[in-house]
Order: sequence, then structure tokens, then C-alpha cells
Amino acid sequence: MKAAGRRPGTRLRDHLAASDPGLLRLTAGLRTVGAIALTLAVLAPAGADVNHLVAGAMTSMAATFAIRERRRGAQAVTLALGLPVALASVSLGALLSERVVLGDVFSIALIFSAVYGRRFGDRGTTLGLIGFQLYFVSLFVGATPGQLPALWVVLSVGFACSALVRFAVVPVTPAGLMARLRQAFRVRLARLVSAHIALLDAGPDEADKALEDVRERTARLHETALMIQSRLEEGTPDESAARLVQRRVADAEIAAERLGLLLLSARSAQRADTLTLHLPGAPAPEVGRLPGPEEAAVLLRRDLRALRALVLRTGTAGAGVAQMRNRLLGYRDEENLPAASAPVRDVFRGIGEAARAVMGLRIALDGPQDESDDSPATARSREELDAEDAAIDAEETEDAEETKGLQRPTTRAAVQVSVGSTLAIVGGELLSTDRWYWAVLTCWIVFINTASTGEILVKGYRRLLGTVFGVVAGILLAGLVGGHTLLAFALVLVLIFAMFYTAPLSYTLMSFFVTAMLGLLYTLLHTYSWEVLVLRVEETALGAVCGVAAAALVLPVRTDRRTNDLLVTVLERLSDVTDAAVAQLSGGPADELLDKARELDQALGDLRSATKPLTHPVTPLRARRTTARYVVALLETCAYHARSLAATAELLPTHPSIAADPRLRGAAGRTVRNIRTIAARVADDEVTDPVDTGPSIASLLADDDASRYGRITGRVLRHLERLDEAVVGLARPLDVPVKTPEP
Repeated sequence: MKAAGRRPGTRLRDHLAASDPGLLRLTAGLRTVGAIALTLAVLAPAGADVNHLVAGAMTSMAATFAIRERRRGAQAVTLALGLPVALASVSLGALLSERVVLGDVFSIALIFSAVYGRRFGDRGTTLGLIGFQLYFVSLFVGATPGQLPALWVVLSVGFACSALVRFAVVPVTPAGLMARLRQAFRVRLARLVSAHIALLDAGPDEADKALEDVRERTARLHETALMIQSRLEEGTPDESAARLVQRRVADAEIAAERLGLLLLSARSAQRADTLTLHLPGAPAPEVGRLPGPEEAAVLLRRDLRALRALVLRTGTAGAGVAQMRNRLLGYRDEENLPAASAPVRDVFRGIGEAARAVMGLRIALDGPQDESDDSPATARSREELDAEDAAIDAEETEDAEETKGLQRPTTRAAVQVSVGSTLAIVGGELLSTDRWYWAVLTCWIVFINTASTGEILVKGYRRLLGTVFGVVAGILLAGLVGGHTLLAFALVLVLIFAMFYTAPLSYTLMSFFVTAMLGLLYTLLHTYSWEVLVLRVEETALGAVCGVAAAALVLPVRTDRRTNDLLVTVLERLSDVTDAAVAQLSGGPADELLDKARELDQALGDLRSATKPLTHPVTPLRARRTTARYVVALLETCAYHARSLAATAELLPTHPSIAADPRLRGAAGRTVRNIRTIAARVADDEVTDPVDTGPSIASLLADDDASRYGRITGRVLRHLERLDEAVVGLARPLDVPVKTPEP
């Protein structure tokens, strides 16, 4: 029954699923390389020269990676529209190649249109990208008006091969992608449980490393959950199924994170702070021997391994799996807990809750399960899950308001990149009248998926660094391949695969592979030289400088301003989730808590990305880097407790041990007010309202008659307490005054 006894092929598949959720990077690499290889296989026997082979390869590459839609029908329409855009772009590039000024003006207009097209969604983004890339392909191969008929044929072949590979050779359906993401979630959940086992066994000298593994694998599990949430609409048959999967994934994520926190608390002298699981580099609390009898530690280790096996097991469960499941779910009943200290018994309870979440996940992903071997505890858990599933309803969400004019991000970016590209054209032509477009390409690329000056600066630095190392690699590879055309094209395919496989992981690595590939392409075009590769570095540096200058001087969006705007959004989402969850726990009407929690996660993900320039290792502002990391970690802590409250509130109609208590709204009102106060302060420096502190939430309820309202679980109070503490802790680094109660 151990995961280690699984077949090697299964373990390899699980490793790929964990390292590349949904196999998105592998699919992107295979599709691009396949499209290029097929294009070359069609053009080479037809007698195409090297210029046309290079043009065909770059066309199929652009037609493959530019597509952004998730539905196959929409992808086909965009590909069909992309071909005339590509033909027009290449034709204008060839016709204007001898008219320098007119060509430069058209380049700027094309760049502005390509960036502005992002406001029209994925299709506008794709068509703009195809038009831009193919215009520079014409410059790269030195296209002339007389070559246009042959180039039109080459472009058509490239698009046809890209479509064939996308829809027939390496097809990806939304349902298939969702299935792979689900498997990735399972594997990453199992790896998190493995990290919990390592934390249980870690000695004092190994505790920090074990905690860092738990922290990293918790973050990866959350990343996969967000990927699943973003594709639920396309990958599930209906809204009800989508909400069911969303609910079960959220339950499993919360249960796993809570289990890690309980285990850490059991090994330390006092209850661990949730912040410890979210703050990178935070030291582990002092750990010692697990309190209580040694038999409890042995049993705990066995049950954690059993939980990991339950996570990985798919398909029909055998008698052994059912027996393990029944034992773990039995820990949800107090009488089944083993003799141990209170913190260790909490860990066993956490294992029981995690096993329940895993069972719910299995039912949501694999369908109905065999119930013949259910124990009474398992039957009760299954009844709870069935009742929850029946209570799930769909509700429409409101569209967010959109900014207008120059405040619209796409318009601002189009103006900025146009100004930067103008500077890059002027400077690039001073360096080289033939290779000036490298500077423009760099200026264009550093603006892709960036929204602040800091992000553009970091991206430009990474591109320059990757380019410098890529030049060295290009020199070595060009020397190795010499005049061997087939070997050079084979290496180009390898480098292109590496480029797309590493792109989501490291922009520096992607730039390295791009530059090394260009060295080989210039070898094929017989234009390779040391001077050309040095010029590549110079033009890249120039393009990065022009991009940063345009971002800093033209309609600038400072990193501080962007992070503040996103921080306000996160706090507003946090307030919404907390207020709605507490209202429901207080007996109020049901709300769409899962949707609110997902919006909070998305907003927090945007903030985390925006703070990367502030937390980058090369930033000279060390104090601000520490503060940014601390604030994001505190927000992740708040989000965890808010998600847990939302998940508990949704159990209210069906869970017998949770009852509505109207006292909660008054007790938690201070926390919600504090969140809104911090948001108002971040949005407007003129706001001087302080954050209130006072008695603990538990103490606010202690003197009331709890029997009138039923039992409020300790878990709800713990989450409210921790959320209240984290919000107060958030006020200090954000310079919000804290009002202490008078004695």
C-alpha cells in the first residue's frame, strides 16, 4: 500500500505532473518544436533555400506560441485570422525595407496597434503579436518585394503545420487539461504530506530545512489550486460540477495546510504561528521530542503515510485502502483518538479532517465510490459530503468596472512602448543599420506581462543577463556545427523546446536559449560572426534602457503605486470574504463564499507578482525588501484563515457539529473594521483612523450563554483569533496607527 511500491512508469508520470502541472510547459515545447519540424519537413524536400526554411520555422513558431484562447474552436478562428495578418505584415516589411523613414514610422504604428490590441482580449493580443513578430521575420531574413510570392507560400505552410500539430498531433482539450491538473494537485498534495512526515522526523538541526520544504510545497499546492480554479469553466461539463471541484480542491488545500500547522505546533513548545508557514526564510520554532508516549509518534508516522497513500490512490479502492480510510476518518470522533498529549491528539484530528477532504476530492474527481466497506465514521463523513454537494448552487458574478482613456493599462502600455521603440529605432540604427530591430524587439518584450517600472527594470536586467550568457553559448555552438545544416536545425529545435519549457520558470534562461538559437540561425544564414553576437548584446542593452526610460518618463506607473493599488484590492477582497463568512456563521443568508475566496486568491497572486521587483535579490533597498516579504506573508496568513472561515461557513447547513451563533458578528466586527481601516489608509495617506485592539474574540464570547445558540467549534474561534492578530500585525509595517485599549 505504500507509494514507494508503485510502478516506475507511474512514479515518472507523477514526477512530471508535480513539476509541470497540467503538462503546460511540456505541451508548449512539443507543439512548437513539432510545428517547426513539420514545416521544415514540408519545405526542405520542395527545394526551399535556407532563408525560406528559417522564415517558415519562425512563422510556425509564432503561430503556435501566440495563441492564447483555451477553447479549440476559438483557437481555430484566431489561426485563420492570423494568416492574412501575417501575410500583410510580411508584405509591408518587404515593401518598406528600402524606405527607411517610412518603414520606421510603420514599425511604430504596428507596435502601438499590437499592444493596444490587448484590450480586445486574447484574440486581439494574438493577432497583434503575430503581426509584430512576422514583420520582424521579414527584416530578419532580408525579404524583398520580388521574394513575396514564395514567402506567402512559406507562411501558409507554417500556419498549416502549426494548425495540424495543435489540433491533431499534440491536441489539448479543456477536459483533458483539467484531468492533468487534478492529477498534479493530487501529486503535490501527496508531496506535501511527505514533507509533513519529514517535519515529524526532523531533528533540531534539520527543522529549518524541513519547515522550508513544507512551506515550498504548500505554496506549490496553492499554485495548482489556482490553476484549476482558472480553468474550471472550460474544463468541467457544467457549473455545478465546476463548483463541486472548486469546493473539494479548496477543502483539501485548507486541510493540508492546517495539518502542517498542527504538526509544527505539536513539535514546538507553544502553538506555532501561521505566519511561519508563509514567510520565506522564517526560522522554525524550537522543536524537541514529540510529547507523549513513543507509541503515539509511531502511530502518527504510520497514519501520515497512510494519508499519502490515500491521496495517490485512484480508481476502485480495495479492502486495504478502505481499511486505512476508515481508520483515519475515525479520528474525527473523539472516542477513537489514541492516548497522547493534547497537541498530538490535535494532529490526529487534523489527519481525520484531511482524510475527509481527500475522500471528498476522490468523489468529486472520480465519481461515486464503493460504500460496502464503510465504517460508521466513514458513512457519517460521506453523508456530510453528500449533503454539502446537494447544497451547492451557482450564481452569476458582476463584471468589474473598466478604466478609460490613458488610464486604461493597454492604452498606457501602447503609448509607452511606442515611445520606447522610437528611441530604440534611433539608437539601434546608430549602432547598426541592418540589426536595429534587435533593440526594438527587446523594448517590446520587456513590456509584455509587466505593469510597473520596477517590473520592466527587472525584466530588462534578466533579458540582458540571459543574452550575455547566450552569446557565449552561441559562439560555442556555432563553432561545433560549422556548415552542418541538418545538425544546426536539430540544435535549433532543442533550444526552442528548452526556451518554451523554461519560459514560465526563468526569464533569464529563456533569453539564454533565444540568443543561443539566434547564433545558430545566423550560422545557417552565413551571417554569423563575433561582431554580430557582440552587436546583439549592445542592441539588447539599448532596448532594455529605452524600455525602462519610457516606462519611467511616459505615463509612469511606479512600483509603489501599483503595489498599493493591488494591496487595497487584496484588503477589500479579504474584508468581503471575512464579513460574508462571519455573517453566515452568525445565522445570516448564504453567500457565494467560494467565489469571494477565489477572487481573494487571485488578487493576492497579482500582488505577489507585483512585489517581485521589491523582493528581487539585487534590489539595494534591503529594508523595503524585508517589509514587502513580511506584508505578503501576513496577507497569505490572513487569506488562509479567511478561506478556512469560508469553508467552515459553507458547512453550516449540513454539518451537525457547527451551529450558527449571532454573537460572532459582533465579536468579529472589529477585525472587519480594521481591515477596511488599513485599506483606506493605504489608498489615502490623509486617513488617520487607527486600528483597534482589545480583548480576544474568545473572551468576548466567554461570558454569554452559549447554550442558546448551540456549539461554536474551537476551530472557528482559532481562525478568528489568528486573523485578528494578523490584521493588527499588518497595520504596523504599513504605518497605520494602532489604538490600544485603556486600562
